[in-house]
Amino acid sequence: MESAALVSDAERAIASGDLRRAVELLTGAAAARPEDPSLWLKVASLHRATGSPQAALDALHRGLALTPLDFTMLLMKASLLQKLEHPDAGQAWGHALAQKPGGPLPPQIDAVIAEGERHRAAWVDAREKKLKAATAPAEEMAADDERKRIERFRNNVIGRTRPFPSTPTHFHFPELAVREFHPRELFSWLDQLEAATDELAAELKTVMAAERAELVPYIQYDEHLPLAQWRPLNRNPDWTAIHLWRNGELIEANARHCPRAIELLRSFPQPNIAGSGPNAMFSLLAPGTSIPPHVGVSNARLVCHLPLVVPEGCWFRVGGETRYWKRGEAFVFDDTIEHEALNPSDELRVVFIFDIWHPDLTATERDAVTALIGSEGGVGAL
Repeated sequence: MESAALVSDAERAIASGDLRRAVELLTGAAAARPEDPSLWLKVASLHRATGSPQAALDALHRGLALTPLDFTMLLMKASLLQKLEHPDAGQAWGHALAQKPGGPLPPQIDAVIAEGERHRAAWVDAREKKLKAATAPAEEMAADDERKRIERFRNNVIGRTRPFPSTPTHFHFPELAVREFHPRELFSWLDQLEAATDELAAELKTVMAAERAELVPYIQYDEHLPLAQWRPLNRNPDWTAIHLWRNGELIEANARHCPRAIELLRSFPQPNIAGSGPNAMFSLLAPGTSIPPHVGVSNARLVCHLPLVVPEGCWFRVGGETRYWKRGEAFVFDDTIEHEALNPSDELRVVFIFDIWHPDLTATERDAVTALIGSEGGVGAL
């Protein structure tokens, strides 16, 4: 009998209440049409309805072999494993929830998802407790930075966080250390920068009040370019900048009001690359504005932030770590790792931002990076 006829007979069997006969017919139809995963989903549903969860799982596995990321099948699999009290149920819920489609879902699906989220959260908590016990002896002996990395390692394993690679849009130099936020001890000049917070804040006020100062949207590019990560903020005055250096050019209209900032910048290891660097600016983020997740152009440089005006609740995420800006507390991060920001307040947020060489680069490698990027005409500070 052809698959279509078997399906029709199965539907009649379902209508008459003969679910076991319907299972037999649909199993035959699925075997006759091996490329159609939807039939295995129907078989699984009937097995579940007739009280055969293991048979339902077997059918789902046949279907998932064809479409491994099917949300409905993954959801049913997790629910069945939970019913069977299988130890993999928590992980299965995680796999299913990762494929949750966007937009509204039927109420009955929302209820299943809510149950799945509760079960997975309990599973993650239990697993975390187990793994903490396993790493406790090592953590007792660890230094603060080691303990932080061990905690992130554990969170990556249980799924609270995930690894974030360096993915520059244009220039990737191999074998440089990839860190979301780089350790302070690598940058001895950070103390000097932080000590100048009040001076830089005063220069910010001066340049903002100056008649000829240039305040421009931070993001400006031609609409036809393939830069979708920036589209919401392209030419948007919600995120503006007062540039001191931009793509290697000193912005005299602004820089003349900020002698202390320029003095400091000249003492820091900024890349000097034709058409590309150095870059330094006061970054102004309007109230209620978010900067979407994005990555920078080159991992040969890092970026330093010194917060100057920070309303309550303003945060900055790089990869899996989120920090709240604090006035006068600088940090260095890798902008080729996905990062985003939010000013949820009703006040302006201002951060002094500039780029520096990645400390792993030797002098010879810096020369090579300078020559290569310069020969390409440089790339803007996006």
